[in-house]
Amino acid sequence: MNAVTLVFTAILLFTIGYRFYGLFIATRVLGVDVRRPTPAERMADGHDYVKTNKYVLFGHHFAAISAAGPLLGPVLAAQFGFLPGALWILIGAVLAGAVHDMVILFASVRHNGRSLPKIAEHEIGKTTGHVASVAVLFILILAMAGLSIAMVNALYDSVWGTFTVFSTIPIAVLMGLWMQKIRPGDVVGASVIGVVLLLLAVVSGPMVAQSPLMAGLLSFSKLELSFIIPVYGFMASALPVWLLLAPRDYLSSYLKIGTIFMLVAGIFIIQPDLQMPALTEFIHGGGPIIQGPVFPFIFITIACGALSGFHAVVSSGTSPKMIASEKDILFVGYGAMLMEGLVAIMALVAACVLMPADYFAINSSAAAYAKLGMAPVALPEIAAQVGETLQARPGGAVSLAVGMAYIFSSLPYMETLMAYWYHFAIMFEAVFILTAIDAGTRIGRFLLQEMIGAFIPKFKEPGWIPGIVAASFLFTVSWGYFVVMGNITTIWPVFGMSNQLLASIALTVGTTMIIRMGKARYAWITGVPAMLVAFITLYAGYLTVTGNFLPNGLYFLSAVSIVIMLLATAVITSAVLRWADLLKIKNPVRDEYGEMVLVPVAEE
Repeated sequence: MNAVTLVFTAILLFTIGYRFYGLFIATRVLGVDVRRPTPAERMADGHDYVKTNKYVLFGHHFAAISAAGPLLGPVLAAQFGFLPGALWILIGAVLAGAVHDMVILFASVRHNGRSLPKIAEHEIGKTTGHVASVAVLFILILAMAGLSIAMVNALYDSVWGTFTVFSTIPIAVLMGLWMQKIRPGDVVGASVIGVVLLLLAVVSGPMVAQSPLMAGLLSFSKLELSFIIPVYGFMASALPVWLLLAPRDYLSSYLKIGTIFMLVAGIFIIQPDLQMPALTEFIHGGGPIIQGPVFPFIFITIACGALSGFHAVVSSGTSPKMIASEKDILFVGYGAMLMEGLVAIMALVAACVLMPADYFAINSSAAAYAKLGMAPVALPEIAAQVGETLQARPGGAVSLAVGMAYIFSSLPYMETLMAYWYHFAIMFEAVFILTAIDAGTRIGRFLLQEMIGAFIPKFKEPGWIPGIVAASFLFTVSWGYFVVMGNITTIWPVFGMSNQLLASIALTVGTTMIIRMGKARYAWITGVPAMLVAFITLYAGYLTVTGNFLPNGLYFLSAVSIVIMLLATAVITSAVLRWADLLKIKNPVRDEYGEMVLVPVAEE
C-alpha cells in the first residue's frame, strides 16, 4: 500500500469529522453559548485564570496533550502491521478521542475550570469525586514518570537535542514578557520572535555540538537528566501560566505542526510504499515488542493517538482556565485531538516505510531479534550515516526518528542530510514530551491543591503562593522518584492501561453531565465509547497482570494496576447508578442561565 493513500484518507476523514460530527456535538449536544462568561473572565487572577487568544490556547492545548503517546504508541503498534493501528486511529480519534476532549473541556468550563474529580463530585456524588481524585492522581504520577523517562532516553548524551530543547525555555519567557508586559496582546510580534529564535536554535545545533565547551555543559547522563527534568517541571508548575507554560507550548506547537506538515508534504512528494504488511504473524501474540495479541493490546498501545485519559486532565486543568469564549471549545478541544490523530498516522507511516527487518532490529532487544531469524537490510548504512548505533534501541523513539529521517532525506537535494534529519527528529520528539510534562505537572499541582484544600482551606485559594509552591513540590517529587528509580519497560505498560481507564472515567462523567442537562437522547455519543473502552482496557489489564507482571515477580506494579482497575470500576459503577436516578426525573427545571436541565448544578 502506498503511504499517500493512508495520509490522504486521514486528512479527509478528520476534516469531515470536524465539520459535521464535532460541530453537531458542540452546538446541538453541548449547546455552547457565546453569551455565557467563561472562568477566564469571571475568575481572572493573572496567574492561572487568564483570557487567552484561541490560537495561542490551541497551541498550548495541542502541545500539552500531544506527548510521547501519538509518536511512540503507533510505532510500537506497527508490530501487528499497519492496518490495525490505522483503523483504530482513524475511527477512534473522530468518534472517541476528540469527543472525549471536547466534552471534558466544556464540562470544566461550566464548572469554573475545576478538575475532572471535582466535576465528578458535582455531577455524580462526593464519594465518587474523592475516589476519582485518588485514581487521577495515581495515573497522573505514572504519566509524568513515563513521559519523563522517554524524555531522558531521547536526550541523554545528545548535545544537539538538549541545546535545542533547552533553548525553547528562555525563548518562551521572552515571548511571554512580550505579550504581557512589553507589547500586551501582540501575538503576531511574539510569534515572529519565537519562530525566528527557534529556527536559529535548530540550525545552530550542530555547531553547538561541535564546541568542546558547550558539549561539556550540555552532555548529560541519564541520571543527571532524571533530576533536571523534574526541576523544570516544578518551575513550569509554579510560575505564572503566561510567563513560561503558555508561550512555550505555543512556540512548541509551531515546531510540532510545522514538522508534521513537512512530513505530509514529503510523503506526497516521494510517495513511499508501506513496507510493513497489513497484518503480521504477531497479531495472535508472542511478538518481540508487545507480547500480547492485537486485541486488546492495540488499544492500550496506540493510546494517545486515538483516545487518551491524560487529555482529560489537560481539558480540565490549564485549558478551561484560559478559554476566552465557549465558541472556542470546538476548535481547541475537538480540533487539537484530530491534529494529534494526524500526528499518530504520520508516526505509523514513518515506522512502516522501514523494511520490517530494520524496524524489528531497532525495536527489539538483541536476544529477541536473534530469535526472529531476520537480518538488517538498510540499517547498517543508515547507522553509519547518522553516526550512532541504532540496533536494539527499543521504545519507538529511534525507529520513528529513522523513519522521519529516511523520508526527509529522500527529498530532492536532501540526500546528504540524513544525520541532520535524524537528530532533528530526536529533538522534535523531545519537544513533544517536554510540553506535556510542564502542563501535566501544573495540572497535578491543581489537583493536589484541591485535595489538600479539603483539610487546609487556604490551599484552595488559586493565588496563594505557599500553597502553589508546596503542591508543586510534592507532586514533582512524587513522579520524579519514579523517573530516578524506574525505567520505561516497567512504567509504560501501567501507564498505557491506566491512561485508557481514565478516558473511560472521563467519558462516563461526560455522559452523566449530558443526561443531567436533559439530553439523554444524545448520551450514546459518550456512553458507548466509555463502556467499550472500559471493557477492553480492564481485559487488557487482567492479561497484563496475569501474563506479564505476576510471572515476572513485578508485584508492586501488579498491585498498582489492580488498585487502578478497582478505582475505575467504582467510579463507572457509581456513574451508571446516577444515570438511573436522573432518568427517573420527569420534570426539567431552569438553571440560572435559563436553560432547561434535569438538575441544576452550581458552577463551583
